[in-house]
Amino acid sequence: MSDLDHSLYTDFPEYRERIHQLKLEDPVFASKAAEYHKLDHSVRGLEMAHTSLTNDRFRNMKMRRLQLKDELLSMLQ
Repeated sequence: MSDLDHSLYTDFPEYRERIHQLKLEDPVFASKAAEYHKLDHSVRGLEMAHTSLTNDRFRNMKMRRLQLKDELLSMLQ
C-alpha cells in the first residue's frame, strides 16, 4: 500500500511549468492529465481502504494510471 502523492507535479517537479503550460494549451494533454488525476485519486483511496491487489478492477486501474503517466511523460519531453 502506498499513500504517497503521485500527482504529476510531485512525480515530475522538473516539468512543473511545462505541465501547467500544456494543460492550458494542449487539449489532448489536458484530457490525459485530468484522467490521470481522477484515476490517481481513486487508486489512492482504494489503497487507503486496503483493497486487495488481487482485485482485477484495482489492478487494471493501477495499470491504466501507469500507462497514462508514461504517455504524459513522453508528451512532456
